[in-house]
Amino acid sequence: MKKIVLSLLAAMGCLYSFAQTADLKKNSALGVHFTLTDFQTAADIRKSGLSSVLQKGNYTDISLMNPGLGLSYWKGLTNQIDFSSWVNFSFLKYPVPNKPVQTADAFTISADANLNFKMLPDNFVVVPYLSAGIGATKYKGYFSAYMPLGAGLQVNLFNDAFLMINSQYRVPTTSLGAYHFFHSIGFVGVIGKKKEPVVVVPPPPPPPPPPVDTDKDGVVDSLDACPTVPGPASLNGCPDTDGDGILDKDDACPTKPGIAKYKGCPIPDTDGDGINDEEDKCPTVPGLARYQGCPIPDTDGDGINDEEDKCPTVPGVAENFGCPKIDEAIIKKIEYAAKNVYFATGKYTLLAKSFKPLNDVVKILAEHPELKLDIGGHTDNTGDATKNQALSQNRAKAVLDYLVKKGVAAARVTSAGYGQDQPVADNKTAAGRAKNRRVEIKVRNY
Repeated sequence: MKKIVLSLLAAMGCLYSFAQTADLKKNSALGVHFTLTDFQTAADIRKSGLSSVLQKGNYTDISLMNPGLGLSYWKGLTNQIDFSSWVNFSFLKYPVPNKPVQTADAFTISADANLNFKMLPDNFVVVPYLSAGIGATKYKGYFSAYMPLGAGLQVNLFNDAFLMINSQYRVPTTSLGAYHFFHSIGFVGVIGKKKEPVVVVPPPPPPPPPPVDTDKDGVVDSLDACPTVPGPASLNGCPDTDGDGILDKDDACPTKPGIAKYKGCPIPDTDGDGINDEEDKCPTVPGLARYQGCPIPDTDGDGINDEEDKCPTVPGVAENFGCPKIDEAIIKKIEYAAKNVYFATGKYTLLAKSFKPLNDVVKILAEHPELKLDIGGHTDNTGDATKNQALSQNRAKAVLDYLVKKGVAAARVTSAGYGQDQPVADNKTAAGRAKNRRVEIKVRNY
């Protein structure tokens, strides 16, 4: 384990040891943090595995964690690597390996030093980072060492103040140490200012040359809007060949009288689409009359024209009808919930084991108000097709009613039954019929 961690640190060091193009290193800074120490989750993971702990959800139980107060010092080594040192104070029962179980909380102090490998420099508002280091803990008469491995977020508040959120997994490196998680949130403030670079004042420019009149029209070049073409002083030295009051340099049709609206040209049909420029909102691009001379618009510029785009003002992808692509993780969570919806045999009464996955769907919709759902009910081909159709509709409606009851707006959910008409497996086998008896939940954002 230690060899793997050391190799990871070496690789990360190489990744960030590139030349910096600007000095964005963090000045010396001090921080104050609220902390939580969690021995139970680490012990559960080592005992029963990460997947078991995630399924039970015990890792979020704050009542099993010990609060504390942390102080930190930060210093930038490069634009994307910070050094930090921590000291944390708390009262807790430290589970010293192979020692009697502690019965009362005791004052505990831990200290560590870390390298923080930032994904972005400090001129970004939100900066994720990874950290690794070494540390030690004193609990009663016991001393132990550990290696903190973590990840965090730095939020730039005022360029010289940061909100720091960090989680570590502390790996013991001595026999009296215990595996545990360490979480913190706090504020870090810069205590020094960068030295301003010395500004070198350039020498004064040479004196200007004597006035020149290149086109010999009596208007010196410094006052001549057209210094290489003769013209009257009344027009700032520029000619107006067609006498339409628009200087030749600004006249797109210098030999044909025109108007300023068309840069000196007669009223045109520039794009030749049969709609003159007076009525054409896109006079340089051929278009259609129903769009006032413009092509079929693509308002959001995503390559899908508005007539086929279900989200015409938001860039999207073709496979989602011009709407933004939905996070694949959300799609998988909703598909997983749909596969775990169960009904009483031959009925449309939801079984209790369906509630948790459906509650997860309610949570996703609360977090993503742009999402909508289409619920489809399906059956196998056993029995009467008309009854199967009704059963599939009622089952899809039962799921919809449950979500609405839990607070989802009815306008965000639709339901439909497809009976036995859309099998996904062979109805000739029991396994195939089981797959065909299903509820599908499709997520969309249009």
